Amino acid sequence: MTPVLEFLNVSRSFKKGTPVLDGVSFSVGEGEVVGLLGRNGAGKTTLIHIAMGLLSPHGGAVRVFGVSPLDDPVSVKRRVGFVSEEQVLPPRSTVAELIAFHRYLFERWDDALERQLMDRFGLSGRDRILRLSKGQARQVALLCAVCHRPELLLLDEPAGGLDPVARREFLETSIQLLNREGTAILFSSHHMSDVERIGGRVVLLDQGKVRIDRDLDRLREDICVAMIPRASAPDPAALERLPGCLRVRPVFDDWHVVFEGDPGNGIRCVRVPLEELFIELVGGER
Repeated sequence: MTPVLEFLNVSRSFKKGTPVLDGVSFSVGEGEVVGLLGRNGAGKTTLIHIAMGLLSPHGGAVRVFGVSPLDDPVSVKRRVGFVSEEQVLPPRSTVAELIAFHRYLFERWDDALERQLMDRFGLSGRDRILRLSKGQARQVALLCAVCHRPELLLLDEPAGGLDPVARREFLETSIQLLNREGTAILFSSHHMSDVERIGGRVVLLDQGKVRIDRDLDRLREDICVAMIPRASAPDPAALERLPGCLRVRPVFDDWHVVFEGDPGNGIRCVRVPLEELFIELVGGER
């Protein structure tokens, strides 16, 4: 089966000699919900913009429904929904005018879903965008992104800056609503709780590369962290040579060592929440 979204050895730079993406490869299949993680500047937004055809890769290729979004942008965008934290809606338009414009663009627009979301969010078609709160504007953007029942939904920090209640409402609406129908979803978020609650798979970007690509359940089972006193292991290179070692990080008087699987050698290794695992894999040294 052809993946809905596929990145094939994608590279992209904004400054010569400093790649933001460096050989990124992974795919998203029908019905998958994939959380895209990484520090600021890790390339998450760049990758999503490449998938949308807003940027072109300098190396490799991206395929959306089996074709390049640059070669056939109109047909691809008709099957994709997109919401981002930085998305700007026309401030002087009313909600009704913006919806009418999107209804014109998308032949598969679902009027019943539009009414359902208008009621759920408590929106009025007469309201102008500039009068809406940040959360309400994001809800309008989501409504415009999902009411044509997209086959692929791309969310780039869509709930950033929203309070916890608004963030949960936003993500549950977008992801649960569409995923029941087999929509493939790729979303980036700094909120690990969102990823753990909603995502089925995690892709972690670090220094332009895919560091982790794994189902969330397997990630919890397979990856663990050991804290080893530096006095008992003065040479970190010896720890890096242990089977399954993914990273060694100095933290005060200990080495924090991330392992895949059981390291053996009498090393006590514990499972940690996703947020702590993220810090251990990409965090700085202390």
